[in-house]
Amino acid sequence: MASSMAARRLVARPVLLARLHTASRSQQTANVTGVDTYKYIPGGPILPGTVNDATTFPPPSKSHGSHHWAFERLLSAALIPLTASTFALSASPYPVLDGVLAVSLVIHSHIGFDSMLVDYVHPRKFPVIGPAAKWGLRAATLSVLVGVYQFNTTDIGLTELIMKVWHA
Repeated sequence: MASSMAARRLVARPVLLARLHTASRSQQTANVTGVDTYKYIPGGPILPGTVNDATTFPPPSKSHGSHHWAFERLLSAALIPLTASTFALSASPYPVLDGVLAVSLVIHSHIGFDSMLVDYVHPRKFPVIGPAAKWGLRAATLSVLVGVYQFNTTDIGLTELIMKVWHA
């Protein structure tokens, strides 16, 4: 065991010295070519034109982004009385109310899934999967809207289906 450790030391020392020698040569050539090596500055060097530069912010606006937030909250709050009134009035004489409920539920679901994609599958980190997931969500939402329209116009409707399943 002692002989194997001695052999490792003998092999590792020349390799380490060769690495140090090439590192010092690269620093010398860097100084010759005009690239300055930065001295140690407490707190780190501040390099112009890199990530150390201040971020430019858009001009402040009171309404920027607030319409999305307001629409999401309004839709969520409107779903409660809309659902109650649809079931209280029944869908048969009021198919428009049934359609409004179905479209509101689909849009509410789309907004929720879109928020999840924005938070966790953003295009900066996932350049291929992020946009593909967004377009997949849009396609799925469109197909669900078409399916809900078909179901509400040619079949019993969403509210009647839920009532039949509830009493089954």
